[in-house]
Amino acid sequence: MEKYFKSICDNRRAGHDYSILETFQAGIVLEGTEVKSARQGKVNLKDSFGRIENGGVWIYGMHITPYKEGNRYNPEETRPRKLLLTVSEIKKITGRVAEKGLTIVPLKMYFSGNWAKLEIGIAKAKKTYEKRDVKRLKDLDKEAEREFKLRNE
Repeated sequence: MEKYFKSICDNRRAGHDYSILETFQAGIVLEGTEVKSARQGKVNLKDSFGRIENGGVWIYGMHITPYKEGNRYNPEETRPRKLLLTVSEIKKITGRVAEKGLTIVPLKMYFSGNWAKLEIGIAKAKKTYEKRDVKRLKDLDKEAEREFKLRNE
């Protein structure tokens, strides 16, 4: 059987607010109707973050809209969800997050085969002036591209 890859949602804001230093692929524990909602793309990673607790990595603030036909068995929308990582990956993440200013940020959720996966990143928050510099450089690139197109027409 061939593996397929279906992207569910991206956390574009993470790239703007953080400098991503390292990424990991993790399985995610979903309950019942959460899988059906995720397959419909009703997931929001915007305000979510990761934490290390009880020897595991947990994601907080990830919003999965309740499945419409799920009645009373729908789990809570923003409950903490456990990530499935190897022991060596958990130790590596724990060591990196212990450094000052580093945090765990979810970047992308997708299905790999039948399994829900979450790409997480070890990230450092950008300062306001760093964000302005990135925006200024993008604007300069766009302007240079426009001038190049005008000259070559």
